[in-house]
Amino acid sequence: MSIQKVVVDREEYQWVPGGSLTVQGWKAVEGEKAAIEVLDDKGEPVKTEVTFFLRPDVVKRYPAYAAQADELGFRVKLDELENFIKAGKGIKILLKAGNEEKTLLERDAAELEKGWKAASIQYYVDFCGLEDRRIMIRGWMLDLTGENDLSVTDENGNEVPGVLNRSLRPDVAENLGLEGRVPENTESGFVFSCPRSEFQGKKLVFHMKNTLVEKCHEISMKKIDFQYSKAGRLKKAIGRGKLAENKEILKKRGITGLLDHVKDNYFTDEEQYQRWLKKKRPSAWELHRQSKRTFDYEPLISIVIPLYNTPQEYLRKLLQSITAQSYGKFELCLADGSTKKGPAAFVKKFYGNDPRIRLKHLKLNAGISENTNEAIRMATGEFLMFADHDDFLEPDALYEMVRALNENRELDLIYTDEDLCDEKGECFFAPRMKPDFNPDFLRSINYICHLVLVRKSLAEEVGLLRKQCDGAQDYDFLLRCIEKTDRVYHIPKVLYHWRVSETSTAGNQDSKTYAIDAGKLALTEHYARLGYEAEVEYTGIFIMYRMRLKLKSQPLVTILIPNKDQAETLANCLSSIYEKTDYPYFEILVVENNSEKEETFAYYEKMKQEHENFHVVTYQGGFNYSAINNFGVRHAKGEYLLFLNNDTEVISPFWIREMLGFCQREDTAAVGAKLFYPDGLVQHCGVVVGIANYAGHVQNFKTRRDNGYFGRLRAVQDISAVTAACMLVKRSVFEEIGGFDESFEVAFNDVDLCLRIRETGKLIVQDPNVELYHYESKSRGYENTPEKLARFKGEVIRFRKRWKAFLEKGDPYYSPNLTLMNGECTLRKEHEIPEEWEKLFPDGEEV
Repeated sequence: MSIQKVVVDREEYQWVPGGSLTVQGWKAVEGEKAAIEVLDDKGEPVKTEVTFFLRPDVVKRYPAYAAQADELGFRVKLDELENFIKAGKGIKILLKAGNEEKTLLERDAAELEKGWKAASIQYYVDFCGLEDRRIMIRGWMLDLTGENDLSVTDENGNEVPGVLNRSLRPDVAENLGLEGRVPENTESGFVFSCPRSEFQGKKLVFHMKNTLVEKCHEISMKKIDFQYSKAGRLKKAIGRGKLAENKEILKKRGITGLLDHVKDNYFTDEEQYQRWLKKKRPSAWELHRQSKRTFDYEPLISIVIPLYNTPQEYLRKLLQSITAQSYGKFELCLADGSTKKGPAAFVKKFYGNDPRIRLKHLKLNAGISENTNEAIRMATGEFLMFADHDDFLEPDALYEMVRALNENRELDLIYTDEDLCDEKGECFFAPRMKPDFNPDFLRSINYICHLVLVRKSLAEEVGLLRKQCDGAQDYDFLLRCIEKTDRVYHIPKVLYHWRVSETSTAGNQDSKTYAIDAGKLALTEHYARLGYEAEVEYTGIFIMYRMRLKLKSQPLVTILIPNKDQAETLANCLSSIYEKTDYPYFEILVVENNSEKEETFAYYEKMKQEHENFHVVTYQGGFNYSAINNFGVRHAKGEYLLFLNNDTEVISPFWIREMLGFCQREDTAAVGAKLFYPDGLVQHCGVVVGIANYAGHVQNFKTRRDNGYFGRLRAVQDISAVTAACMLVKRSVFEEIGGFDESFEVAFNDVDLCLRIRETGKLIVQDPNVELYHYESKSRGYENTPEKLARFKGEVIRFRKRWKAFLEKGDPYYSPNLTLMNGECTLRKEHEIPEEWEKLFPDGEEV
């Protein structure tokens, strides 16, 4: 026996009552199992919690350690650290294997005290770079003593010219497991902004201090400047670290493909998007062709805009973008509530002779809702289009709307993609590539926002904008609209530019803090009108809400867990269920399949004696995930079925209650959870059908603190599929569609099930607030043998054949403008060739 390799990659102190220390890492040991021993500095044993677990990242990097995969990772947790420190004790953690031992960590009392005090301040920099020629630093700082002292200087301690804004970030306390210990009004978020030309120092220094500790975080401007310089970007694109990748690209895609790949790496995200947008915009000839086209159906579109002291340059850009539309059958209704004469005078001077533009001066500025309503009352068109007075449109915006109406005249509401632009309206960034109609996503965040076209009769039916929702009046209006219609259509084109300024909601989250409360009111009333009791919370994420639906009844939920041996793994899963779950009406049904170890059956008997709601049924056949679960369902008593892997561990006590709240709705049949690898990285938060031309996880390998693209890692949303590693399903629907397809023995059975559920018209909901750990493939191993790879290939082929039409049309909950190479939600490149397809089908086989 020998210790081959040991790595400690986490030493974390927690400022919790009593204090705690967690040490985590991985070890490779040849021969028998190794043991971890924890001693104080006098050699006395110390009571700690020691666990071993799977480390997929290690196996991927070191395939030779795959045989030890189940116990590569280790975690040591010491509670009551404060008492330990007061006693003046140190700690030593040893890894022992036979006669060999290795010190994993050694700390004396002073070092433990220093680490514990340092944990009273925690911080994280989410973004550090340049945006629109400004230094932008975004992140959070949480001071658990409540002092919350944060300041910024240069390297010499001098004040800096930038602006430091603080904001609410309740997600921080939640992610750190500190809910209830941090006041709700704690401004833990921060954004520092400064024009690059105005800062002459070498470093930005963030100072965080309280009575226990002072921390400094330095940001090198030299590093940032190099990162955004031509030399830095060239290094990123063709540097030594890119040689192997670029050679592979050249081999597979040729010189043109390589040049495209290098450009993608050379340009910044903003520059890449500028290039992308330029290619997607219609040419002058195409706009001319559009203007000459005659549609069978040409409705009058009333563009309604309230004006309020609009800067002349903003107004000029807006009106130019409207009068340049390639579809000309529109009227522009401007309701001017300005206290200055400028906007009205500008419109009359330059557009007074255009009969399509109508201007009404309001004697009283009654606020955004009432002013918009005045513009609506001016409208005579069949459709209303809403826009803000400081933004502008693409010239084919109306044309695309009318083209969609000619394809389906029954549409009541149409929306498009959008982006942000600088104050000059010249630089475009942060594109919002939206999904098709997604009602639960809308209830989390107003993802529709701009540009919106609404049938006027629908607006009259639901009522105009409400003053009590000023700040979120458009959100409230959209929620009322979707209560009356589902004839909602998405145009996946960027047709609207949202201007960023210091006072706009786009540029400054706190510029309209009243909008948060208005949105909360709109959502609460929306749920009430739908007949649901809902508790609505603001998440602290711009501007996103979380809802908890009150249960209409308390039905029995059957938790189905397939299992083969791995008693320790199963025990970890079951302990987390029994110890943490706050919903009492459940039964656990373990579906035993081919276990060989006596300890497994002894554990079953022990659990039966301890828990009346624990049951075991035995499936006699070979491993077939679908067949095993279908067999289990036949023995289940629950009205709802919760499919759960044995290598999961519950984090959220409310997991069943929250999932059930959504699944009880008439329009919903299944709910998925957010799953993490043991190191805290996201393993699952929804499935996109089409990634690698079959299906894949979206936004995985992100940190727990990451909000994801467009908030996907934090917002409740409808989705095409979720993983059955943790999936709640309405039993009636499961039986209606015939359960899992048993031809999918291991892979794609859950995705196939979800797609067949969607064919019934029911929704699949992804709830990121429900969190579990998932030690993926721990009990069955990896797809790393010729037999397993052949079986996987067969299931890929079967899945592609069955869902060919779906794959060709595209996942409605994922934008066609985003890549299918992976789940990163980056812009789709022109010459995408997913390497996964080629590796899976090296002979060029077409499916």
